[in-house]
Amino acid sequence: MVEKPKAKAVRSPEGVLQLETGALSKEEVDAVLNALPVDVTFVDKEDTVRYFNRAGKRTFVRTKGVVGRKVQLCHPQKSIHVVNRILEDFKTGKRDVAEFWVQMRSRLVYIRYFTMRDGEGKYMGTLEVTQDVTDIKKIEGEKRLLDWKG
Repeated sequence: MVEKPKAKAVRSPEGVLQLETGALSKEEVDAVLNALPVDVTFVDKEDTVRYFNRAGKRTFVRTKGVVGRKVQLCHPQKSIHVVNRILEDFKTGKRDVAEFWVQMRSRLVYIRYFTMRDGEGKYMGTLEVTQDVTDIKKIEGEKRLLDWKG
């Protein structure tokens, strides 16, 4: 049996986050997350909102005041039972994804919730990803890299 060489510990410069596939500074991580064409919100294992990105044009407006609040307080009262059921299914491993789509001001909004687990499969929290897919749905044919005119 051939043994895999062990990865060498790499000491990152101060302020650089060493990840499995590379390293980024805090500023680069922030820029990457804010450049994504989706709204991202992270809810921890205790159902507390811990982070949201500042995507260019957010579908659901967020203020910094939401950070530290229970996610249930961020939804209309009539949907809290569904939020709780999704979170329970994620925590117990019954599901890893929940998807919804709604019409908002003539736009089609796709909302997905993803379970986040650590390397051992332990529940870490939920990632909400929201995207306006109206224009994506209109795509037909092909537009290749070499077709780009600048």
